[in-house]
Amino acid sequence: MTPPTSARSRTAAPPAPLPSRSRRPVLDWRVRFAVLALIWGFSFLFIKVGTQGFAPFQVTFGRLLFGALVLLAALALKRERLPRSLRTWGHLTVAAFFLNALPFSLFAYSELTIPSTLAGICNATSPLWGMVLSLVALSEDRPTRRRVAGLGLGFLGVLTVLGAWQGFSGVDPAGTVMALLASLSYPVGWIYLRRTLGGAKDSALSMTGAQLLLATAQLAVITPLFTTLPTRVPLLPLLSVVALGALGTGFAMLLQYDLVREVGPTTAQMVTYFIPVIATGAGVLLLDEHLTWNTPAGALIILTGAFLTQPRRTPRP
Repeated sequence: MTPPTSARSRTAAPPAPLPSRSRRPVLDWRVRFAVLALIWGFSFLFIKVGTQGFAPFQVTFGRLLFGALVLLAALALKRERLPRSLRTWGHLTVAAFFLNALPFSLFAYSELTIPSTLAGICNATSPLWGMVLSLVALSEDRPTRRRVAGLGLGFLGVLTVLGAWQGFSGVDPAGTVMALLASLSYPVGWIYLRRTLGGAKDSALSMTGAQLLLATAQLAVITPLFTTLPTRVPLLPLLSVVALGALGTGFAMLLQYDLVREVGPTTAQMVTYFIPVIATGAGVLLLDEHLTWNTPAGALIILTGAFLTQPRRTPRP
């Protein structure tokens, strides 16, 4: 659910050239920013409700399918084509696994045993993982005292959320690990894209449409191997999966493109810091999930650390 920088936590478009602005947006960018934060924040609630009626792989497959359909419709309206290069499709296959198929599945499985609030907070650790990986994989990325301090602060926040001083009581370790691995998967995919397709000539919309198609194909193969068709189709979980895919994956990406094009990636990426707040509020108010003091306190520490790990220079679109 993560904007295009080296330490982003959302599934977003590859770092490709963006189309030029041709018309004045109907809604102010701040309104679209708020809508995007709400959609991505509620995605964890949609996952939770979806897994109450379907297997996690089925939730992920539906999410990818409906998200891909939205992007394909956008491509048709804009009269853009999918990438033609076999090399591009090959690299996007790897990116689809790390940016979509793997993290979406891990989050779905994690929410079988952990609350959606905790999953949303774990998602906010992606910038922390991204900094660690970029120091290893990207030679131009150098640590500073500020960023190292942010890294340490962020992982201290993780321990606070989990209640490490009381032996992680009340928190399922397997589900939490899966949510943290999902957040780690995003920067792995982004760094891979940056190293392989950073200079691609295809548009961001074209490449992400292809990426979601490939991820959908991957889940179409995996899902029948590990699940069986449900005996019934409950309405609320079905609507949650549709909303998760069409809104949380497809429409949200289109909103993100517009924000990056209008206000730049630095401002657009700030939506990342609102997602765990909204996910927590949605889980507590609508799903009646229990919230102890250390959860919001740890989330605040994580977000502060994630903010500090971001480089001060302004990245170019």
